[in-house]
Amino acid sequence: MESFDVRTAQAHLGFEINQGKVALTVMNSNDLSAADDDLKQHLQIAEVQVTGRNFHHKGVGFVDTNPGRDLRYVRHEVHDETDGKLLTIVQEDAERTLQVSSFYRLYDGSAVVRSWTKIENIGQKDLGIEYVSSFALSGINQANDLDGNYAEDNVVYIPNNDWTAEAQWKANTVKDAGLDYWVDGDLAQASTKRISVTNNSSWSCSEYSPNGILTNTKTGQTAIWQIENNGAWHYELKDIGRGNLLAIRLSGPEEFDNQWWKNLQPGATFTTVPVAFGQLMGDYEDGIGEMTKYRRLIRRENEDNKQLAVIFNDYMNGLSGDPTTEKEIPLINAAKKVGCEYFVIDCGWYAPGYWWDSVGEWQPSQERFPEGIEKLIQYIRDQGMTPGLWLELEVVGIKSPLADKLPDSWFFMRHGQRVIDADRYHLDFTNPEVREFADGVVKRLVEQYGVGYIKMDYNITTGIGTEQNSDSFGDGLLKHNRAYLNWLDAVFARYPDLVIENCGSGGMRHDYAMLQRHSIQSMTDQTNYVRNGNIAAVGASVVTPEQCAIWSYPLQDGDDEEVIFNMVNAMLLRIHQSGYLNKVKGHRLDLVAEGIATYKTYREKIATGLPIWPEGLSQLDDAWFSYGFKQGQDIYLAVWRGVGQATDHTISLAKYGEIAAVEQLYPNKVGGATVTHDRRDLKLDFTKEKMARLYHIQLK
Repeated sequence: MESFDVRTAQAHLGFEINQGKVALTVMNSNDLSAADDDLKQHLQIAEVQVTGRNFHHKGVGFVDTNPGRDLRYVRHEVHDETDGKLLTIVQEDAERTLQVSSFYRLYDGSAVVRSWTKIENIGQKDLGIEYVSSFALSGINQANDLDGNYAEDNVVYIPNNDWTAEAQWKANTVKDAGLDYWVDGDLAQASTKRISVTNNSSWSCSEYSPNGILTNTKTGQTAIWQIENNGAWHYELKDIGRGNLLAIRLSGPEEFDNQWWKNLQPGATFTTVPVAFGQLMGDYEDGIGEMTKYRRLIRRENEDNKQLAVIFNDYMNGLSGDPTTEKEIPLINAAKKVGCEYFVIDCGWYAPGYWWDSVGEWQPSQERFPEGIEKLIQYIRDQGMTPGLWLELEVVGIKSPLADKLPDSWFFMRHGQRVIDADRYHLDFTNPEVREFADGVVKRLVEQYGVGYIKMDYNITTGIGTEQNSDSFGDGLLKHNRAYLNWLDAVFARYPDLVIENCGSGGMRHDYAMLQRHSIQSMTDQTNYVRNGNIAAVGASVVTPEQCAIWSYPLQDGDDEEVIFNMVNAMLLRIHQSGYLNKVKGHRLDLVAEGIATYKTYREKIATGLPIWPEGLSQLDDAWFSYGFKQGQDIYLAVWRGVGQATDHTISLAKYGEIAAVEQLYPNKVGGATVTHDRRDLKLDFTKEKMARLYHIQLK
């Protein structure tokens, strides 16, 4: 038996080679090197299923694939990187028709490891590829406890996602999630069950965020992962071996769940989507902290995530897609007055009336802007703010003048017909003419109109994919996903200072294929400000705080507490100010200005602090909830009282240290809330429902 390992300051991987088989025995805190040889044979590092080859298990899961479980070690290489190491392990199948390279990128600054797989057909015949794992680990959270009951000891956190209800984590034991432990003494039974989380189509977060957490309450271990694809993906937890190993498999699209299938010709290669996985001692919050560090490491370097500029957008609880010069001027003046630094004209600027099914040309409406949109954009600049415009470049409305002029080769096609979703056709970015058209639109907005910000929205989906130039519908979708990312990279290369907001009906596409490129993410379209607070309180669990944009939209007929609640929603993340500020008068407008001014005193710390949830990850409609970030001995904590009878509330901060002092940071002079503390706990009293406060806590 041979062994080797790779280490950085934060990450550690250990492998063993026994009779030609590679086993992943050490993943940071998860050390399985003492397991017996019978178990180690199930610690394979890659799964590949080739059409026509025999599965080695019951059911439909992706453990013990063929040739995945039978791959044999060829070589490995370790390359030093400026901030870590890159490990490559090469294996081949017994028939010498397929070479599989597993890549592991370790970082000095995080315990999270990035992983992906490349396969190459080294044979003489085509190979049908049904599944390739981006990451495979068996024995997750089982260090020193291989005989434990993983079904009862592990809690799996799954982030359910919905339009206006994003990042709603649901926690269950593995047993309650449906996967039982079958081992009884010497008896073992192979399970057909898998805890399966799948996303289809081109909203990567249509039903779930592409993340997950597993915490072992017995061993104190936590595993955390994310899949980095702007389309379909799949992961599953399943037993393997004699039933006493818990396995995880992370991947992009595959055939069974996503209708992805690839014909790999001799000499051809295919590379999976990248994923990230971390194993550590600690709880869910510690896991999210490590993932936050990792997300910052892989992100395109940009000034926006250092400066955290305050953005005004005219849409939410405001113009709602009906902009005109006459309506915009008072909003621009009000946005300047309260301290906004960007002003974004949202949807509707390109059509005089109903525009949903006619979009596609992206030419400004003369009716809406009689003197031209350039003049209004210059007015924004004259007020000291950077102007922005809304786009939805991946669609063409079925009533757009372009729709009948363009050939089918520009669009997603299935069964010989254009795909239609919500009165729109979907452009296919694998077509170079489509990319050239999109380049022209961006060039006009930036170079002719003078915008420095684009809100890139995405309100429809492709369905399962396209048949054009593809081996399967899912293959066509993945090719489009990747072509769009390459196009986006080229845009940022040409315009490095341009800020492009990632929006997909709010948070329907907040994956880190997109967010390693975009500096800012619209997290939700929630219009109820109390529920908006619930989403704000968990947004940093799936997106770094400095990328997570939350609406603050004071109502025309609200009271002081409504304004305060709205401001607190956004003040520990990115402020997307909106609403009819020109109609919010007097001291209520002063509260908006105070909130923005207060934000500017600490916002640079948001980009380096780590998110915390002293009371756990909140849910929609919780009566009390909180969220904060910790940097050094400072905690900035937002506390919300939603709808519920209890006026008093206690929050333990014992995990973070001893409390030295507590200051109500915002609002400064509004009463109605009191806070006291001892060394461990904050004790709060909010006199009415729908109240929020922001605190600065210093630790000893």
